[in-house]
Amino acid sequence: QVQLVESGGGLVQAGGSLRLSCAASGRTFSTYSMAWFRQAPGKEREFVAAINWNGGITRYADSVKGRFTISRDNAKNTVYLQMNILKPEDTAVYYCAAHTQRMAGPLRPLDMNYWGKGTLVTVSS
Repeated sequence: QVQLVESGGGLVQAGGSLRLSCAASGRTFSTYSMAWFRQAPGKEREFVAAINWNGGITRYADSVKGRFTISRDNAKNTVYLQMNILKPEDTAVYYCAAHTQRMAGPLRPLDMNYWGKGTLVTVSS
């Protein structure tokens, strides 16, 4: 099985920055598309950002485009989400997820094969 472990969440003031990390187990990490999703209380889980196997393709939700950057280091089996200019509406549990097939288009939660347990990001106003 693939295990994903997120870290880097915490409390930050609006306008500040955080970098989330997702460490993956297994030898096939470099073949996976990876994504970040988030879920706020009372809300459905929503797409944040995705990156294909070699980082050549990235996708972002409109709500975070220009502020967040997804990247990966396959040598370290790690995916990152750099979050800048954070807003209170970014407050959510952030989940790392893996998709084991080609990233042919936008990723939905049902497309993902593996999930981490999440890390909480709280942005104060």
